[in-house]
This record gives sequence, structure tokens and C-alpha cells, in this order.
Amino acid sequence: MTYTTLISAAELAEHIFSSDWIVLDCRHDLMNPRFGMDSYRVGHLPNAQFAGIDTDLSDKSPAPDGAFRGRHPLPTREDFVDTLQTWGVHSGTQVVAYDAHGGMYAARLWWMLRWVGHRAVAVLDGGLSVWQAHNGTLSTELVSRPRGTITAAAPLTTVVSAADIVANFESGSRIVIDARAPDRYRGENETIDPVGGHIPGAKNRFFKENLQADGRFKPAAELRAVFSELAPVPAAAISQCGSGVTACHNLLAMEIAGLSGAALYPGSWSEWCAEPARPVERG
Repeated sequence: MTYTTLISAAELAEHIFSSDWIVLDCRHDLMNPRFGMDSYRVGHLPNAQFAGIDTDLSDKSPAPDGAFRGRHPLPTREDFVDTLQTWGVHSGTQVVAYDAHGGMYAARLWWMLRWVGHRAVAVLDGGLSVWQAHNGTLSTELVSRPRGTITAAAPLTTVVSAADIVANFESGSRIVIDARAPDRYRGENETIDPVGGHIPGAKNRFFKENLQADGRFKPAAELRAVFSELAPVPAAAISQCGSGVTACHNLLAMEIAGLSGAALYPGSWSEWCAEPARPVERG
């Protein structure tokens, strides 16, 4: 069986030592760059390797013209495939991503694997806490695998740019869904967003609203009801957040709901607000 959205702790426990499965720890803290690796060293799922949001899943270099690309811009597909190979990923590998934050970082890895055409990737539903509640043990072993042979295939995702967002102001054919917390969306949290507000016309769907109290995703039918109202045509939706990370959580929720085709704006708010000429709404 191939897992393409979520996997339960019980299901993962049956396969975690399989040679054709790769488990990746995506824990991170936006305010403490060392948190993820430090936490991994203290204890992680058996056989898991560490995937750094700032290093493995981003390339913080500017655009060729020197423009700022946001706080977590994407690497090239070629560079990301090389990273996957260092983790031992092959074209037939089942990849499982997890974190301790309701999937907010693991979903970025899930999306990026789909971006390079790899369908067999899932997020551990409920993350580390649900794994431990399932009597899942932790390990301190620093894991490495022989180099993989995965190659890039046709993307299973769509990416849009700031220019595409601007063009949409006239066409009005697409809807932007902002995954940030409501106070950030309204422009009331200057600590995180010095330039507050949101892209004009964007709707707000805080990514944590996709989760149940125990950190697992809500049922598909419940997610479908919400996102069908936000974006009646899923392929016309654009997901964004602060820096293109938690936006992937909404994309995963839509995929769980059977609403495929929405795009990611990787630069998101951090790129958008860096250009003073771009319009901003508040409230």
C-alpha cells in the first residue's frame, strides 16, 4: 500500500524498519534555529533522519536579480533531489515526515516531494506525541542510509509567483487562502510580521483549524466542507502563509479532503510585503 497524505502511528510502526521506507524528522522552531536538530539528538523515531527547514527544505539565496525571495524560499528541484538522494530515497521509497507541531513543518516536506513528482509521501498524523502515545519508542541513534537514486519527475503540484498574484487582481479568477493566525492576517502581530496585513482579497484559514484537539487532522468530510466553501474550484486556489511553510498544511488538508490542484505561493507574505509597491489590506 502506498501512503500519499497521512499515515497513522499504528501503520507506521508496522513498517518503520523496512528498507524501502524513509522517515524524516522535520521539527523546527522559527525563533530558535537549533531547536530541530537539538530535539532530534535528544530522541527521535527509530530509523528517522533529520530534515532541516532552514537548510534542507529552503535555499535562502536571493533571486538572480538580487530580489528577496521570502524567509523560506524553495531550493531548485535539482538541489532538492540531491538532498533526497543523501537521505537514501529511491523512486519507489515510501517517505514519512513528522514533527511535533501538528504537521506544520512535515507538510512542507510532503509538498516538496510532490513538487519533484514523488507520490509516495505521507505525514504522520498527530506527529511525535501520537507516536509516543501508541507506545512508540524513541531513539538517539544518528541514522544514515546509502545514497538513493531518486530522480525528478513531472510535478504533482503547482507554484505561483508574486507576479501571478498581481495579475490575478485584474482577472479575479483565483482565490488566495492565507494560513497564518488571524492576528497576523489582520496585521496585528508586528513581532512576527513587521509589515502587517494580508494580500488584498485573501481569505483566512488558520492551519491549526485543520486539526482535532489531539493534533490529528479532522475527518476528510469536515475538511471538504470548509475548503469547498473557501475555494469552490480547488485548482483556482492559491495557498500562502508567512514564508511558504504552513501554507502547505492547508494544501495537505485539501488533498485529504479530495480537493486537489491548489497552488503554493512559496514566497508568501514575507516576500510580498518586502516590496513596498505591492498592495496590502488590514483588518
